[in-house]
Amino acid sequence: MAVLTREQKGAIGLLQIGTFLEYFDLMLYVHMAVLLNELFFPKTDPHTAALLAAFAFCSTYLLRPFGALIFGYIGDNIGRKATVIITTMMMAISCVVMANLPTYEQIGISAAYIVTICRIMQGFSSMGEIMGAQVYITEITNPPEQYAAVSLPVLSSALGGVAALGLASLVTHLSMNWRMGFWIGATIAMVGSLARTTLRETPEFVDMKRKKQKIIEQKYKDKRTRKELLEKAEKTIDSTKIPLRNFIATCFIECSHPFIFYLSFIYFNSHLKSLGYSSSDIVLHNFFLSFLYPLCISI
Repeated sequence: MAVLTREQKGAIGLLQIGTFLEYFDLMLYVHMAVLLNELFFPKTDPHTAALLAAFAFCSTYLLRPFGALIFGYIGDNIGRKATVIITTMMMAISCVVMANLPTYEQIGISAAYIVTICRIMQGFSSMGEIMGAQVYITEITNPPEQYAAVSLPVLSSALGGVAALGLASLVTHLSMNWRMGFWIGATIAMVGSLARTTLRETPEFVDMKRKKQKIIEQKYKDKRTRKELLEKAEKTIDSTKIPLRNFIATCFIECSHPFIFYLSFIYFNSHLKSLGYSSSDIVLHNFFLSFLYPLCISI
């Protein structure tokens, strides 16, 4: 990493901080769900409560593939910088909404609907966030430093989850207002968004846009349609095809993470309650458990 320029190090640092804050906000509700689901969803028997907890968790991941497609399009056509700023702002807005949202006892089932929508927004933006950060780093660095640099957003996301559990444990054990956690999350997300406005667009993206524009300008010379020119631009700029085996392997890795995460931090919460654990005890238990994730990534 010693050969990286000061500007590259600054950009990587900003992206790491942003990813950390993004996943801090994303995981804050996930890890406080054992407490918050009782406030935003109707009181039911333990089995139904477990289903509601699973639904609240799964809603975070439901639209992630669509988020990847949309933010991939934004990143390729508007800019890498725009992607990381938009995703952070979406996370901040959802945190502000949840921090001020009335409970189920106050507004009824509308509270459950709004919480679910906010969770979908957070999941929607989180995939664009981490992938956008990795693409940005890939385009401003070169091997071999690039390999370690691209892994840093993943580590930052794991540390963000640990920090979210730490705050959740602090809030529950000190009997603080749970809304304070979301206000803190919203504030740091807004700060992260503003900090990222100082990033410059990646040279590779600027060069790609210039090539596309140059080809399109040929329209007035060879009188071809805009569609034909765009197709030519795409073929000229990027003709790389991803092997099917690599695609399937990547899908398996990405899909297995939510399943393992759910088993580790959500599924067994009801069993811990049956053993006499309180909500604050479960959060503290999960906090200690969460240290394994960044440790495994580091190894």
